[in-house]
Amino acid sequence: MSKVIVVTSGKGGVGKTTSSAAISAGLAMRGHKTVVIDFDVGLRNLDMIMGCERRVVFDFINVIQGDAKLKQALIKDRRLENLYVLPTSQTRDKDALTKEGVKKVLDELREDFDYIVCDSPAGIERGAHLAMYYADEAVVVTNPEVSSVRDSDRVLGLLNSKTFLAEKGDGSNVKAQLLLTRFDPARSAKGEMMSVQDVLEILAIPLLGIIPESTTVLKASNEGTPVILDETSGAAKAYMDAVGRLVGEQIEMKVTSGDQRRGFLQRLLGRTA
Repeated sequence: MSKVIVVTSGKGGVGKTTSSAAISAGLAMRGHKTVVIDFDVGLRNLDMIMGCERRVVFDFINVIQGDAKLKQALIKDRRLENLYVLPTSQTRDKDALTKEGVKKVLDELREDFDYIVCDSPAGIERGAHLAMYYADEAVVVTNPEVSSVRDSDRVLGLLNSKTFLAEKGDGSNVKAQLLLTRFDPARSAKGEMMSVQDVLEILAIPLLGIIPESTTVLKASNEGTPVILDETSGAAKAYMDAVGRLVGEQIEMKVTSGDQRRGFLQRLLGRTA
């Protein structure tokens, strides 16, 4: 049975699209047929991070409005056999998304894919609400800062009250897990950012993964490659572990360095000292 997973967070700039790309690629690497959908109508970025912006002909909105078939809009990733991208429109506004249209597309995708990853826009307005409405599970992306955590807490409230599962009235809810991004243990120890425990106490949801601050994330985004494909990146290892937990594997929670090469050098210098 296929699953719809929304990658969401109220605050912009926390790494939702980076995480959507990494999670969908990680699922495909594990052999699951996966599609990732860009819900950020008007501010399309997922196709650039996935490196397929020049291959966009039709988009999510074209499919909803009946101007194109779903198969015409889906873009097959050239690196991973099981990965597809459904880009959105840069020229329409979010009113082009409708609850009925989103359901129709998701129902069709469920027939062919194991996982459907919905990359939510920032905020809690129409696009973000529709990205989460039909979700089975949610990955709530949060930075270790007060404003990000507060906005994520607001999103959790919506997941528990304004989704299809919540509105059924049978006690079922979207399963939400926390993905803590841009974490730096040294800065956290100095009190310059929130600790993992502080964030968990406020949000009170299971921890899916801790993604370290890393220059490889920006590098991968600029190159149009999901960072999870960069074997030198500590962030890639953290994302891969998070994907493993997402599919039910028991993986120890560890805080990795942002760059494995840098981490090795730091350990070498530490031994020398």
